Amino acid sequence: MFARVGQGCLALLLMGSSLCVAEDGSAAWLRYAPVSGAQYQRLPSKIVVTGDSLVEKTAGEELRRGLSSMLGRPFTVSAGAVGRASGGAIVISRSASSDGVDRYRITSSSGGVSIEGDTVQAEMYGVFHLLEEVGIERAIPSREVQSASSPIRWSDEWDNMNGTIERGYAGPSIFFESGHVRADLTKAAAYARILASVGINGCNVNNVNADLDLLTTEHIREFARLADAFRPWGVKLALSVDLTAPQTVGGLATFDPLDPLVIAWWKAKVDELYAAIPDLGGFTVKADSEGRKGPSQYGRAPADAANMLARALAPHHGVVLYRGFVYNNHLDWRDPKADRARAGVDNFSKFDGQFDGNVIIQIKEGPIDFQAREPVSPLFAALHHTNVAIELQTAQEYTGQQRHMVWLPSMWKWVLDTDMRADDRHTPVKEIVTGRSFPLADGRPRPGGFISVTNVGMEENWLHHPMAMANLYGFGKLAWNPDEPLAEIIDGWTRLTWGNDPKVDGVIDALQLGSWQVYEGYTGPNGMGTLTNILGYHFGPGIESAERNGWGQWFRGEKDGIGMDRTAAGSGYLQQYPKALAEHYESLATCPDELLLFFHHVPYDYRLHSGKTLIQSIYDTHYAAAREAGMYGARWDTLKGRVDDERFAQVSRLFAFQAGHAIVWRDAIDDWFHRISGIADAAGRVGHHPGRIEAEAMTATGYVSQDVTPWETASGGKAMVCHVAEGCTLRSTLTQRQGRYDIAVQYFDTWKGVSRFELSIHDVVVASWKADDQLPPAQFDPNLDGQTSTRFTVHGVAVRPGDVMTLRGVPDMREELHAGGLQAADPGALDTRSRQSRDYREYAGVDYVEFSAATD
Repeated sequence: MFARVGQGCLALLLMGSSLCVAEDGSAAWLRYAPVSGAQYQRLPSKIVVTGDSLVEKTAGEELRRGLSSMLGRPFTVSAGAVGRASGGAIVISRSASSDGVDRYRITSSSGGVSIEGDTVQAEMYGVFHLLEEVGIERAIPSREVQSASSPIRWSDEWDNMNGTIERGYAGPSIFFESGHVRADLTKAAAYARILASVGINGCNVNNVNADLDLLTTEHIREFARLADAFRPWGVKLALSVDLTAPQTVGGLATFDPLDPLVIAWWKAKVDELYAAIPDLGGFTVKADSEGRKGPSQYGRAPADAANMLARALAPHHGVVLYRGFVYNNHLDWRDPKADRARAGVDNFSKFDGQFDGNVIIQIKEGPIDFQAREPVSPLFAALHHTNVAIELQTAQEYTGQQRHMVWLPSMWKWVLDTDMRADDRHTPVKEIVTGRSFPLADGRPRPGGFISVTNVGMEENWLHHPMAMANLYGFGKLAWNPDEPLAEIIDGWTRLTWGNDPKVDGVIDALQLGSWQVYEGYTGPNGMGTLTNILGYHFGPGIESAERNGWGQWFRGEKDGIGMDRTAAGSGYLQQYPKALAEHYESLATCPDELLLFFHHVPYDYRLHSGKTLIQSIYDTHYAAAREAGMYGARWDTLKGRVDDERFAQVSRLFAFQAGHAIVWRDAIDDWFHRISGIADAAGRVGHHPGRIEAEAMTATGYVSQDVTPWETASGGKAMVCHVAEGCTLRSTLTQRQGRYDIAVQYFDTWKGVSRFELSIHDVVVASWKADDQLPPAQFDPNLDGQTSTRFTVHGVAVRPGDVMTLRGVPDMREELHAGGLQAADPGALDTRSRQSRDYREYAGVDYVEFSAATD
């Protein structure tokens, strides 16, 4: 497919540029689209790079590339000595500072510009900042100084060497395939460029659940190629390692971190790594959690394992990011004192001060697991003599998996601004993780920082949803400066990604800024947890999946009320917070409504600070939030023709899906709470859908009824499915008043195949479509449930009373032969021993059809 070539692209083609590509999202916010250049006419076209390092040379070329593209005139790069900014050049140079902080200065006067960095990486960051200022059409500052908040600003990718990605929602790994580093690392290098553009200086490329053979000599040679791809951009490669490597790779009888043979093995392996990758950033470690073995197997402490690795890394200036995500996933749900949230403080606070100086404890922002909202982990306030970093998740594991738009920096800023009141003084999380609240003995900030679990994939736009890249951009901006206002962050991303049209800018900024609260509203508000199916794929609703099992994500939804009692009388978790914050949360009078059910078990008629009862607030919030999500599409439609057609269409499809899935969430949760509480919705909405025709209430030919599990994820708890290869029909005589309607068919799109549907009114076909959504459950969920429930809507259909509506479904009943897991072009040519039958049957499941007033 060829991209349309506009005037800006034509000018670039005449200059020999290769930047003209389809607007598929692959350029992220580095599109370098033409801008109104009047204010930049005096900007010199000569770029001088005074240093000769690879990073500095790359920075100069990036500046040439970006300015030439945006301003439509050629810029040149040359090497030379430091000149005066007034000498008619843009000069990129290194300062004389030696404190190691990534700091840059931009000064301009008389048409000249100086970009001076205290590190070579800072020179790169200054270049990207200047390009961003031009891209958003902001005046180049006469003087500006910026410093990174902390030394650790890393992205973690949970990629496996077989090419899959744990919690990855945008295709296979950009780093690995078939057990090896990819032969073509073009996409990996492009990703390093994207990271560097927002100040991210490290990338851990493999899953924290690390492959057990990761540290073989063969793989180390391959990782060196990845480091080579990152190096021009100043991004350090890092690796997740498994503590059992001395056994699994080295053949030792033990991996005891205090065993001299184990210590010697790690030292030799680290030396081997640095011989191949001299600028390796270090290791990330997950141990003693979710089946990963750790030092507890030998009666050792986390500090013993972390320090063993740290001492091997120290001569090479590497660091250990030791994850504080250690908990027992076999808790007794019957025990009111059992509480997974306690695990961080219980497991790590007693070792405060025992970790070496190049160990950083990597702490998830909340005590459970990337929920839509949970309180800040108390472990941040418990470690006064230990380096810490905050772990955030761009990958949207529990927050819509990049099929729902959710701008997570809104949540992260709320977390970072939370004042922990440690030592009864002002200690916001952002000052703890940047090392300022509990500095080193000499007064310098402790080394710490920010980690994003990102999980980009091979899809062209990196994170599937064109809006999802705003999360990665926002992470980089907050990691660089956690005080940067959210409105400025999203405005910068929107302008760079979608252009400087004020209408486009205003609509997208507003959509993104409100999206976290909207998602929280139709999933799990009031601190009850996201309520996804935690035993499945963490995508659709599965309310009771969190209860009565060992995972400890309980919300204690019972007949008498809901919420975890974490007060002193309950699990005692609240006592892990500093006194002032504990008292604030412990008192019902001061506990904020948005966290109420995380800390307290209350009856359904409990009145919130808003004055509403809890149960009525649950009903109202879910309806209001689902309605807001349903308006995304109409607001987006106002931008048609103002943004490129390709990305416009993709966002439209995703907003349509989100609107339908928000209704699935709304109904599942409201119906569940209505059943367990026995309290009616005062507005009469829950359980009453006057425009809805249940599939099981229609006249069926071939279709049969099937119970859906969990029951609340289908309207009425049932669906109709078709097992007839030729197809089945559902018919209903309509009683709607004459008029034009939007007709939504709620159906199930499982991963196994591609069913087909056709909708007719009075024998006239009004819509036909394939059930081929690429929903995140993919190979994991072949079931009819809230994870595979989706909808198709046809707009503005003329209807009269007495019309017969017919919905025809044709299931996909294939069974295909495969060899080595790949479909065979000629099944007859396969060796009998290698033949495998793969079931592709998808049964064209239908939930209901719903009529609403036409919107167009």
